[in-house]
Amino acid sequence: MASTIDPDQVTAIQAVLDRVSSYQETAEEGTLDAELRKGLDEAGIRLTDHQIGALVAAIEADAGEADAEDALT
Repeated sequence: MASTIDPDQVTAIQAVLDRVSSYQETAEEGTLDAELRKGLDEAGIRLTDHQIGALVAAIEADAGEADAEDALT
């Protein structure tokens, strides 16, 4: 995981990831990315495009049960 992400941020990222994961099955392409960015912005967390992509890939690969810490390592 990137050294700039502290444990409290991982907790917040996981909460956003869990919320957005609920869209996974019915989401149009681009929805997961947009909703992740929106949720992270609301939480005051900035991630790189690469990190956002890793979170989206984790949601898609894990059928909505993605782990933020694992995805960002």
